[in-house]
Amino acid sequence: MTSSDNDNDPADRKAAHNCPICGKPCVVEYRPFCSKRCADVDLGRWLKGDYAIPVLPDDDEDGDVAIPLSPERPDNSGSGGPS
Repeated sequence: MTSSDNDNDPADRKAAHNCPICGKPCVVEYRPFCSKRCADVDLGRWLKGDYAIPVLPDDDEDGDVAIPLSPERPDNSGSGGPS
């Protein structure tokens, strides 16, 4: 058995990255986290909307700036108004 064969066994392998929640080395079973607790903390953050990407309300889908519609105004150009 070569060292590359051992690298494919998840029980013997730990990931080289750190947990994004607490900074401890992550464990393959909970990757990219170090434990179920940190995975649950991350899930809670997702469910609360902490990871939402902020979007300006006047950004259009294609990146163009949307022109706000002006409120409708009554037409005062015709006759029949108060005299």
